[in-house]
Amino acid sequence: MTTPVLDFVRAYAGSNTARLHMPGHKGRGPLGCESVDITEISGADDLACPEGIIAESEANAAELFGSRATLYSTGGSSQCVKAMLLLCARRSKSRVILAARNVHKSFVHACALLDLHPAWLYGSPGASLCSCPVTPDELRAGLDSLPERPAAVYITSPDYLGGMQDVSALAAVAHAFGVPLIADNAHGAYLRFLHEKAHPLELGADMCCDSAHKTLGVLTGGAYLHVSRESAWDFEHDAREALGVFGSSSPSYLVMASLDAMNLRLAGPYRAELAGCAESLCSLRAQLSGLGVPVEPSDPLRLTVAAFRAGYSGYELAGLLRGNGAEPEFADPDWLALMFTPDSRPEDYGVVLKAFAGFRPREPRRPYPPPPRGIVDITPGNALLLPRESIPAARCAGRVAASAAVSCPPAVPIAVMGERLTERHAELLAAYGIDYIDVVCEK
Repeated sequence: MTTPVLDFVRAYAGSNTARLHMPGHKGRGPLGCESVDITEISGADDLACPEGIIAESEANAAELFGSRATLYSTGGSSQCVKAMLLLCARRSKSRVILAARNVHKSFVHACALLDLHPAWLYGSPGASLCSCPVTPDELRAGLDSLPERPAAVYITSPDYLGGMQDVSALAAVAHAFGVPLIADNAHGAYLRFLHEKAHPLELGADMCCDSAHKTLGVLTGGAYLHVSRESAWDFEHDAREALGVFGSSSPSYLVMASLDAMNLRLAGPYRAELAGCAESLCSLRAQLSGLGVPVEPSDPLRLTVAAFRAGYSGYELAGLLRGNGAEPEFADPDWLALMFTPDSRPEDYGVVLKAFAGFRPREPRRPYPPPPRGIVDITPGNALLLPRESIPAARCAGRVAASAAVSCPPAVPIAVMGERLTERHAELLAAYGIDYIDVVCEK
């Protein structure tokens, strides 16, 4: 497996060439990486229209992921989500996207920018702010309820708590209606490299995005947009242009070199490294369960704790970890989530065990319910453009949200722009520590 982008930037860094071009640091600076941070100079190719080293590197990635096309993003999966929705909207007369409710805010922003109208699937019992399991029957009912076929069905899998959708079954339903299934697989780039089939492309999704930086050894911002070999839609023909609509014309070569370097690792030792990590994490889950920690089923690289089942908040359990020198991925009133990868240190597993030593479950409590079903007052696009004001969240009932009200992380909206807010929204905003919310100015 070649690494053309990495090889080029390394060679240029060692060439002692007079840098009479951007970036302004001229290859020098306090970070130590400036020498390999370049722009679209001769031989470096161009991510907007690659014909050389970037095209070769993306072809390597497509081979590794088994895709019809894999395109690099240096703007994370957020850039890819917007591009995917644009691609679907271009191929449909409908402006509706049927989506499981636990979307990232980039989905809502894309709907606003593209004047798309989300129709929501609220999921099975057990749905929460971050998790929205959808059954094939629920998807079928959702599609049947719409007056026309939507431009796409959109799911998030894995979700922020490690929940996995039945992608194969959902894809079969969507395709029976003549609709593409697209997936936010931001947390699951590694799934392609498990022994069993688990990546959305292998399970029937037509298009998906992976955040390489979340679970692979790639710099922050590195992501992939994949088009399935089996898709009936030709998304690959204008996918690059769609990414360009939402991305910088100066993509980071540091990030691209990192994506390129990861190809070599994925083609080599990564599968064995991943299997070892998953095995270690499986052992850690079992040890914690033995201590009474309420560990939940999740994707193979996540440790998810249902804090409410033991009478705790996720914030309290996060405090235990921080007190022992560990920082979690996510905590909220009900949940704690930790992410491991093959690059986690062996001692990291012991730190978690130490933090939970002497754990004593309390009386279980009920988790916070998911947000109420949104009452759409105006479209997301109109809400984005109208004058707004910031008000205390406690006084938001009766007003119309002007932006996606999210806890950060994980940036899943409690309320979507254009929805009329209720007292229940106000309670949830308080529970998630959101003190102010943008609302549309009243006339």
